[in-house]
Formats: sequence, structure tokens, C-alpha cells
Amino acid sequence: MQLIPHKLNLHFLRYGKICIGLSIAILIGCVVSLAMRGLNYGLDFTGGTVIELRYAQAVEIPQVREALAKAGFADAQTQYIGSASEVLIRVPPHAGENSAGLSNKVLEALSANGTARPEVRKVEFVGPQVGDELVQSGSLAMVFATVGILIYIAMRFEWRLAVGAIAATVHDVVFCIGVFSVFQIEFDLTSLAALLAVIGYSVNDTVVIFDRIREDFRKLRKTPAEEVINTAINDTLARTIMTSMTTLLAVVVLYVWGGGAIHNFALIMIIGVLIGTYSSIYIASASALYLGLSREDLLPKAKEELDAMP
Repeated sequence: MQLIPHKLNLHFLRYGKICIGLSIAILIGCVVSLAMRGLNYGLDFTGGTVIELRYAQAVEIPQVREALAKAGFADAQTQYIGSASEVLIRVPPHAGENSAGLSNKVLEALSANGTARPEVRKVEFVGPQVGDELVQSGSLAMVFATVGILIYIAMRFEWRLAVGAIAATVHDVVFCIGVFSVFQIEFDLTSLAALLAVIGYSVNDTVVIFDRIREDFRKLRKTPAEEVINTAINDTLARTIMTSMTTLLAVVVLYVWGGGAIHNFALIMIIGVLIGTYSSIYIASASALYLGLSREDLLPKAKEELDAMP
């Protein structure tokens, strides 16, 4: 079954400048939100008490959340672990309360409605200092991964293409983080892992298009640069759409049925796949074009001189 025709002639770069201007405006909004509101860090970063409980029979998560909310723990996070009778509860730090006191209050709240008292399997406390270390380590991991990928792009391609890839990667990361800041969605370690995955996905999509651009510049020797880049994007469009759709199907399933543990991971992946596909075309490729990319930049001079000989 062929969803995309082999020969397409869509003029993507006709709206390149408009898309770049729109993206810059959105990114400025994301940066402003990050500066003014920051991120809503989860317990992985802020610290708190983690309680693992086991019930004698299956329990509904909404009922557990309702009981905790009535006891003053509306900000607690609740999810299944392993089975429907095993529950993990994360409680943010409460002033004047230690982990033992919090766990006792949680148990009292869950048994107040007449249900059997659950068995406590484990209680752990994550201090704020550990959360700060996780923020630093996670940020360094993302920076090192980004720098490593960008060094690879700079060595493999001409500098204008490298700048385009860098712009697209930064665009995707800032956009994803900005969405979490604007809507104050909780940002935890799984969100950070998803950001690293989005960086890799975006760069992979960009590299595929750049490889085709380099090939088409060698084949279409007398064609203007903008037309060559458009041809390359059209040639890889079927692959781009199929890759994006299959990845989206997987992460949407995780988002809907994967549970709270990977909810944020799936959300960032959904955003990242969509915005990464967009940025590969309208940020990476368009930026390289507007920086003056030409056929001479991608072909060795010795080969050019040999082709010019009679």
C-alpha cells in the first residue's frame, strides 16, 4: 500500500521565512514563561516521601486519590506498580512532618473509609539536596548529549547545514520545555529522558533530509539551491511521514494506556515527534538555505575543476 506518491513537488520553502518568524515568536514566549514561571518540578527533583502499599485485593486509583485529598494530600501522586493491588504514593514535603509521620497519616486516610488497612512495603524519603543534585546531573546529561550530537553534525556536514541542525535541535528542546512551563505540567526524570529521546529523533530526521540534499546537489547541477532542497524534502517525505506516524502510534498508546508512571514521557514524545518533523523541514533546511547554501559548498573543489575540463 502506497500512501504517498513517489513524485511530489510541494514547495515547502515557500513559507520558510514565515515559519521561522513564527517559531522565533513562540520560542520567545517559551523563554519568557521559563524565566517568569519556571518548571513545575516533580518529586524526583523537589524531594518528598515515597510509600509503597499492598492491598489484600485490587483497588481503584481514583478512590485512593479521593481519600488522600480529603486528608489534605491532594498534591500526592498515585500509581499502580506491578498489579492493581500494589500502589505507589509520592507525597511532597510537608513542613514539620517527617517521612514516618507522613506515612502514618497516609495509612490513616486510606483506612478511614472502612476499607482494609493496606500493608506498607517500603517508605523512602528523598531530600531536597538529592533533588538539586538530580537537577544538575540531568541538565548536564542533556547538555552533553546535545553537544555530542552537534559535534557529529558539524563534522559530517557543511557548516551551514550544521547550523541548521543546531537551530532545529535547540528549537525542539526549548519548545518542549516551554510547553511544560506554560501549562505547569509536572516535570520529572521521565520527562528529562523523553527530552533526550526527542533530541535524537529530531537529529535523525534532519540527517536523513540533509543526506538527500547533498545527493541532489550532485545530481541537479544546474538547478537553483531552493529547488534542490525542496526536491530533497519531497523525496524523503514518504519516509518522514511513515516514521513519524509509527512513532506517534506507539507513544499515543503509551500516553493513553501506559499509566501515570510514563504519562509525562509519552506527552513529551508526542510533542517532540510532531515538532521535530516540522523543524527538520522549516527550521533546519530553511536555515541552511537562507545562510547561503549552494552546490559549491557541498562538492569538493578538485572534482569541480575536473568536471570543468574539456
